[in-house]
Amino acid sequence: MSNKKKYDLLNQIQSPADLRRLKLDDLPELCQQLREDIIEEVAVNPGHLASSLGATEITVACHYVFHTPEDRLVWDVGHQAYGHKILTGRRDSFCNNRKLNGLMPFPSPVESVYDTFTCGHASNSISAALGMAVAAKLTKQHRHVVAIIGDGAMSGGLAFEGLNNVSSQPNDLLIILNDNDMSIDRSVGGMEQYLLNLDTNETYNRLRFKASQWLNSKGLLNDERRKGLLRLNNALKSALAHQQNMFEGMNIRYFGPFDGNNITELVRILRQLKNMKGPKLLHLHTKKGKGYEPAEKSATVWHAPGKFDPETGERMVQDSSREPPKFQDVFGKTLLELARRNPRIVGVTPAMPTGCSMNIMMDEMPDRTFDVGIAEAHAVTFSAGMAKDGLQPFCNIYSAFSQRAYDSIIHDMAILNLPVVLCLDRAGLVGEDGATHHGAFDMAFLRPVPNLTIASPMDECELRRLMYTAQLPGKGSFVIRYPRGRGVQTRWDCPLTEVRVGTGRRIHDGWDVAILSIGPIGNDVEQAIDLIERAESPATKGHCPSVAHYDMRFLKPLDTDILKEVAARFSRIITIEDGVRNGGLGSAVTEWMADHGYSPRITRMGLPDHFVEQGTVQQLRKICGIDVDGIKGQLTAACR
Repeated sequence: MSNKKKYDLLNQIQSPADLRRLKLDDLPELCQQLREDIIEEVAVNPGHLASSLGATEITVACHYVFHTPEDRLVWDVGHQAYGHKILTGRRDSFCNNRKLNGLMPFPSPVESVYDTFTCGHASNSISAALGMAVAAKLTKQHRHVVAIIGDGAMSGGLAFEGLNNVSSQPNDLLIILNDNDMSIDRSVGGMEQYLLNLDTNETYNRLRFKASQWLNSKGLLNDERRKGLLRLNNALKSALAHQQNMFEGMNIRYFGPFDGNNITELVRILRQLKNMKGPKLLHLHTKKGKGYEPAEKSATVWHAPGKFDPETGERMVQDSSREPPKFQDVFGKTLLELARRNPRIVGVTPAMPTGCSMNIMMDEMPDRTFDVGIAEAHAVTFSAGMAKDGLQPFCNIYSAFSQRAYDSIIHDMAILNLPVVLCLDRAGLVGEDGATHHGAFDMAFLRPVPNLTIASPMDECELRRLMYTAQLPGKGSFVIRYPRGRGVQTRWDCPLTEVRVGTGRRIHDGWDVAILSIGPIGNDVEQAIDLIERAESPATKGHCPSVAHYDMRFLKPLDTDILKEVAARFSRIITIEDGVRNGGLGSAVTEWMADHGYSPRITRMGLPDHFVEQGTVQQLRKICGIDVDGIKGQLTAACR
C-alpha cells in the first residue's frame, strides 16, 4: 500500500482546522494512521514512543473539539505530544525531531503557536493553564484553556499546588488527567459509573445550569452558596459511591474515569464539558503504548526504545559487551555492593529507578529502596529525614530535575549537614533531549551552599571511590555528579578505597600552560594534549605548548595545594567543565586567585550564558567549544 493511500486522512491535515473538517466517523481511522506514522518515524529517528501512542485519542479529540490555537492546550510531560506536533503543521519536519537545528524535543512556544508553554519537566501544566485561564477572564478573552497532565506528573507537588489554587480563582479551566496506570489507580463500581455518566449527561447539565441561573437571578446564589451547593452535591455522590473524591473536595468538578482511547466517546464528553462554567477535571484511562503490541506489553522499555523494526518490534540494540559501561550502571552496581556491606544504606529515586540503575539494588533489596514518584523535593527531604535518624541515603536525581529540589537541598539537608549522598545523574550536556534536560546548572547553583561537598569523577573507578568515600562516617552532605552515557574503562570494578575530600591530582605535567578540569571532560583534555604532543616534530619543537593537566575532582572544597602550585608555576591557566561557565569551576578558581593575590591570565571553558538546544552530545560540545578540537585550540592559543 502506498503512503498516499495508507495515510489518506492524515495527508489531508496541515493544521487542526483541517482536522475539524473531518466527520466524527473518520476519527478512529485517523487515530490509527497517526499512530502508524509515529511508529514509523520513531523507529528510525529514536525518541519517546509509548506515551504518545497512548495519548493519540486525547490529542485528536482536543484539537477536534477546541479551536486551537485560539483555545489553549497546555501539555504536561511533552513526550506525550508527538501526535500534537504532527497535527499542527510539523509532520514534514518530524523526521528531524530532536536533531540539531530540527524540531525541539518537547513542545515550545518558540517553535509553534500551538505550543502554549514549556513542558520538558513534569507537573507544571495546571499552574500554567490556570494562569492563562485567569488571564483570559481578566482580559475578557473568550477562549478555553485545557491542561493535559499525565505519565505520572500528577504525583509532583507543583500539580497539587496548582490544584489547590484552581478552586480559589474564578476560572473555567479544564484539566484532563491522562492516567496510564502510572499515577492514580483505577476506580471501579457500577453506582459510581452511573453517577459519572449522569454528570456528563447533556440534559442533567442543562437543568443544573438553568437552576443556577434562576437562583442567581433571585440573589440566592452568591459565590459562597454556589460552593456550598457543590460541596453538598459532592457529599451526596461520595456517600452513594462509598468513596471520597479528592478533586471534588477541592471544589473542582470531577468527571470519569472514562476510556481515553475511545475517540468518539471522548469527543462527546469534551463537547459537553467545553462550555461548562467553573473548574473541572476529566479523568481518562489510557493504555501506554496503545496500538503497538510490543509497547503495550512493556511500556517501560518502549518509553524510549531507540531504533527498532516497526514490523517485528525487534529493537536494534548494539552489542556493547566490549565497551565501557554506562556511568549509571556503575552507580547501580556499586550502590548494591556498598549496601551489602553497610546495612544503613538506603536508595531513593524520584521515578527513575531504571534510568539511574537503582533497580539493581531494588531487585535484591526492595525494602531498602524507594521510588517516590515525580517528587524531587520530597525525595531530598525524605532522604534527609532518614539520615537524621541514622540511615545513609543515596538519593539519585537527574541533574536537570534537581533544580526542582533546591530549597530542600539547602533547608532540609545542608543546614544540618545531614549525611545524604545526592547523586546527580545526567550532569552536563545530555544530547537530544535539549535545553530542558541538560544538567548545566548544578555546579553553579550548589557551589554557594554551605556544608556541601561537591565532586565529579573523571572515570568509573573514581565514581566508585567517591561513592565509597561519601558513605563513610562524618562526611556530611555529599554531592556526586556524573554524565549520561558510557565511561572510558572496560575494567571498572576497582577496589573501593577512600578519596581524601578536597584533593585533586596532577594527570599530566608541563610548563607552558595549566588546564584544570572537573569530571569526565578531563578525558577529552587528555586526548587534546596527546594530539598536541603527537603533532610536535623537529621543525615545530618549542612551538607546541607544554601542558600540565590537573583533575580537580572536587568543586568544593577546592584543592588549595593544587591552586597554590598552579599559581606559582603558571601565568596562563585554563579551566574547563561540562556546566555553565558562570558560577562553576572557572569562577571558583578565578575567585580563589583574586582572593589570594594572584593574577594569572585565566580562560574559562564551559557552557555559554544561553540555553543550549538539542543535538548529539558531540555536536553540542563542538558548538560550545568544549570538544577535543576546541580544547586543543585553546591550549595552543594560550601559548602564543
